[in-house]
Amino acid sequence: MKQPRKSDFPVSQVRRYLEPGPIVLVSSALAGKTNIMTLGWHTILEFSPSLVGLMISSGNHSFEMIRESRVCVINLPTTALTETVVRIGNTSGRSIDKFAEFGLSADAASAVDAPLIGECHANFECRLHDDALVDRYNFFIFEVVKAHVAASPKHPETLHYTGDGVFMVSGKIISRRSMFRPEMLG
Repeated sequence: MKQPRKSDFPVSQVRRYLEPGPIVLVSSALAGKTNIMTLGWHTILEFSPSLVGLMISSGNHSFEMIRESRVCVINLPTTALTETVVRIGNTSGRSIDKFAEFGLSADAASAVDAPLIGECHANFECRLHDDALVDRYNFFIFEVVKAHVAASPKHPETLHYTGDGVFMVSGKIISRRSMFRPEMLG
């Protein structure tokens, strides 16, 4: 394999290559108010229990709502919601009701007191598992306690943020199941 030609790159922009997963919409509720935020800084931490880490800036309206309620829903939008995802990320829930403003359904969750976004492909109801890193890094560790996923498509087109208002769309699926050997993990 030929080595690609490389040049120096600004370290402040490495997220363009290292963002861990698709853009999600995080919904929350507190004291009768709801909110939605666009988020790209998340990572899977453990399979069982299902732990997910979210980096939520303390300047975000959702930060205090989630910190106080200790719950949220991670909603997975598809490319059909691209414009809505961007618009949600460019507004503050301090001044508007994002569900009403963007015509989204606030469906009842079954395990937490935060709404699901009905139009999203998947919804993951979360409870705060560990807040030890919140004060220092704004990093919340949640346990997914209930998951809802649309039956089709099996591999939806999702958005992946690369910075500067640019997104990539999830690519084609490549399977190497025949090579997978779970006993060799680790």
